[in-house]
Amino acid sequence: MLKDITLGQYFPGDTVVHRLDPRTKILVVVFYIVAIFSAKGWPGYALSVLALAGCVAVSKIRPKSLFKGLKPMILILTLTAALNLFYTQGRPILPGWIITWEGIARAVKMVLRIMLLVTSTFLLTYTTSPMALTDGLELLLGPLKKLHFPVHETTIMMSMALRFIPTLIEETDRIMSAQRARGADFESGGLVKRAKALIPILVPLIVSAVNRAYDLATAMESRCYHGGEGRTRMKQLRFQTADFAALGLGAVFLALVLILRKLGL
Repeated sequence: MLKDITLGQYFPGDTVVHRLDPRTKILVVVFYIVAIFSAKGWPGYALSVLALAGCVAVSKIRPKSLFKGLKPMILILTLTAALNLFYTQGRPILPGWIITWEGIARAVKMVLRIMLLVTSTFLLTYTTSPMALTDGLELLLGPLKKLHFPVHETTIMMSMALRFIPTLIEETDRIMSAQRARGADFESGGLVKRAKALIPILVPLIVSAVNRAYDLATAMESRCYHGGEGRTRMKQLRFQTADFAALGLGAVFLALVLILRKLGL
């Protein structure tokens, strides 16, 4: 299960999506998230699925990698579907049944919404390096500096957290393998027993994470890191024609979904 968590991974490539400015990709993802939360009927969801499928095809990211990242969310998806399926009023599918046609439609829409939200976010991290993502976020949040908001520090913390997710997952898997070799059992028993079995994993994992944080802080201090004041970038971000085209398509897509919602579709 741990190996199925792919958030934070970056797949290098030379596609149109990979070459886009990180600010463009962040804004397009924001447009997409607003659109899928604004979608009301099946045409809006169908348009959202087609838009994401087109982006995946252009980025040349294997759909298998995206679906693999959804495996850890099976419990959340199942719970969401069940709650909407059994607690939505409407026309019963059979006389006397608690399940309604409206409940089925709502459950499918909610599950689809979560899947689209997660996969679009994964696609952003798959096609954007952590450093580029940090630079893009810092430039987009730049106006907040006038309010004395620590933009650079916040974005660098987000970048580090995203960067070390795969590392911590690998460390957890290594610790679990070592515990299994010593006879530990993480899969049998009830929920309480499984939770107690995780304690031997959490303690060394927390110690390892703290030590890694200290090493990182020492490395940054030895390189005279003192925050964002006066820092420059090795690569200057500039919008290209493809970026304006992508932003235009994202805006058109959002407008179409809003129009469909206005029409009740």
